[in-house]
Amino acid sequence: MAVKESHWGEDGRLHMSSGMTSPEDAPSPAGSVHYDRVAVALHWLIAVFLIGQISLGWYLGSVPRGTPARSLFVNFHKSTGLTLALLILIRLYWRLTHPPPPLPPFLPSWERKAARWNHLALYGCMLIMPLSGYIASNFSKYGVKLFNIVSLPPWGVDDPTLYALFNGTHIVTSYAFVTLIVLHIAAAVRHAVQRDGILQRILPTTRSRV
Repeated sequence: MAVKESHWGEDGRLHMSSGMTSPEDAPSPAGSVHYDRVAVALHWLIAVFLIGQISLGWYLGSVPRGTPARSLFVNFHKSTGLTLALLILIRLYWRLTHPPPPLPPFLPSWERKAARWNHLALYGCMLIMPLSGYIASNFSKYGVKLFNIVSLPPWGVDDPTLYALFNGTHIVTSYAFVTLIVLHIAAAVRHAVQRDGILQRILPTTRSRV
């Protein structure tokens, strides 16, 4: 059967080659330079959700308190945040049980370290943001009304000090997260301009591993 194989060339770029091979001779997932299909799907699904979630969170600052519209948007923000938290946990599990493909050998040491720390910080923010927001909601009298349908009564007391602490953590983390996302996108654009194959590893249009 005809398959397309990808490999890092001596010029430091990702090359595709095609040929006739049997299933037994096909490249193994462990040797692939692409993320698997589940990782790619989770990456882009969470990315779209996060952009919408952060935008909605910042928009809430312009909605007057005590109005029906604010209650509607706040509960929707909380509900999508809990949904995102579930997706993030699934993604983290998949990442731990399905190691990502190795970075190409031509990448300098500083860039490898920067990529590693950026990813660790991104995962940290993705965990801290929904967790701090959820905890903050449980130290207010409102709790969470899941998608404005199902009420989840708060398990904590109505404590303005604790609410401010966790809500402040939620907000500060959002700004740090946006900064990390901008750096992440800037690095992706740089690799796209250089056409070195790094960005192709996570694009859904490339031949991803099963």
